[in-house]
Amino acid sequence: MKKNDLIRAFIPGGVLTPRDLKKIIGIAQDLGNEVVHFGSRQDIMFPGDEVDQKKLDEEFGSIQTNYEWSGRRYQNIVTSYLAVDLMASSPWVTSGTYFNVLEYFDYRPRLKINITDPKQSLVPLFNGQLNFVASDHEDYWYLFIKLNSSDELQRWPVLVDSQDIGKLAAAIEEYHFRPEKESIISTKNLFDEINKKVGTNNRTIDKDLDYPSEPFPYYEGLNKMAGNKYWLGLYWRNNRYTISFLEKVCNLCEQTNCGRIIITPWKSFIVKDISEEDRPKWELLCGNNGINLRHSSLELNWHLPVLDDSALKLKNYLVDVFDKHDISTYGLTFSIKEQPVNLFTSVAILTQPSIRLFGKYNVLKRYNVLYSKNFDPNEEHYIPFAMYVSKKELPNVLMRLSRIYYEEMNKEKEDRIWEEQEEEPSLQTAFQCSDCMTTYDERYGDPQSGIPEGIPFVELPNTYSCPMCEAPKSSYQEIKIDFGEEISQEY
Repeated sequence: MKKNDLIRAFIPGGVLTPRDLKKIIGIAQDLGNEVVHFGSRQDIMFPGDEVDQKKLDEEFGSIQTNYEWSGRRYQNIVTSYLAVDLMASSPWVTSGTYFNVLEYFDYRPRLKINITDPKQSLVPLFNGQLNFVASDHEDYWYLFIKLNSSDELQRWPVLVDSQDIGKLAAAIEEYHFRPEKESIISTKNLFDEINKKVGTNNRTIDKDLDYPSEPFPYYEGLNKMAGNKYWLGLYWRNNRYTISFLEKVCNLCEQTNCGRIIITPWKSFIVKDISEEDRPKWELLCGNNGINLRHSSLELNWHLPVLDDSALKLKNYLVDVFDKHDISTYGLTFSIKEQPVNLFTSVAILTQPSIRLFGKYNVLKRYNVLYSKNFDPNEEHYIPFAMYVSKKELPNVLMRLSRIYYEEMNKEKEDRIWEEQEEEPSLQTAFQCSDCMTTYDERYGDPQSGIPEGIPFVELPNTYSCPMCEAPKSSYQEIKIDFGEEISQEY
């Protein structure tokens, strides 16, 4: 199952009622699913191979929740609503603040929009394309824009009123997707263009945004809230939430007057306002269903692509090694991705394409390890630490990097020096077919073509061709890579 085959239910702000969640998982169940998945943008996903589009429109219309099937045209609006009453917040940013702002969106966003409080550290501030961040002035927000992944993050010249967020986002989106638009290189030029057509109540920026760089919080289990209440965070390591259990959660929410269920960007969910009297009911629900309420912090703070089994296996492998070596990763976050975009992570593990040797052998997958400036997940600048790392060496590299983090955190803030420490790989010269990526390494020759070990590529006859796709010798290009000793034969 691919992402483009999934139905994506957009949950604005990640907040929905138990009744609406029950309807969504009911739709998933009618399509033959037993589980649903949570996305990193606070949405819900499930497979839908054969769907009745008209019926889906009616079912989602009854809960006023938009959806998308077999495509990635639209985006969910991410908010930090879940942080209210759970962690530090700006005094004027309340639950009602988020609901009011969301009411001003009267269209389906195609841009990724984040609406967040800078005091909290659980929801990313800047991994959207339009990032509204609360200021110290009530009902006014900074706006940080990064429309394309190659752009620099730029700040809107003025603070934006809460009532204007929806129409300003719509105007920027209309301009961005207008085919005849001229290239705009700065937010100032975009501001001038939009300001001609959209009247907004702006406020002058009188100080730069300041947000704390706090260790990443633990967000699972039953935890104390104000007013002698509790919140419950639930996490599945494989991101496969059974419909039967979610239905029980919805029923208990209705029985105990817990009116909201909130999806986090970490593929988990939170239930707030559990009373002291009802706490045993929630503990019993989790116990009867075999739910672990206290996963190690080693495995909580990871961003993995949805339905990516190889990324999940790699994460489980790394967590097991960390656990055996009694390593702490508290305060750090990790991502496993192919491209360094929209990360919101302290440490990025980027997978490199597998390389074939003479059509028969695979060099085992390699990884590049990068870390964010100051180990701050909201930073967009990532520093290379180790390149072309094998799976076997990856845990050691990450453990060295975590030690650097803790050594610096033990210093006074003004004395911290985050060195750009890139480990130099031991690189070898090889030649790679540009058509199918098969690689010729003179250490191994090409036994399949009758070429023994030790023959340099330049000494191969001009009639030599790729053993995999039969491309000519001229199709090969020189590359530098660390092969090491990890080669596995395909059968």
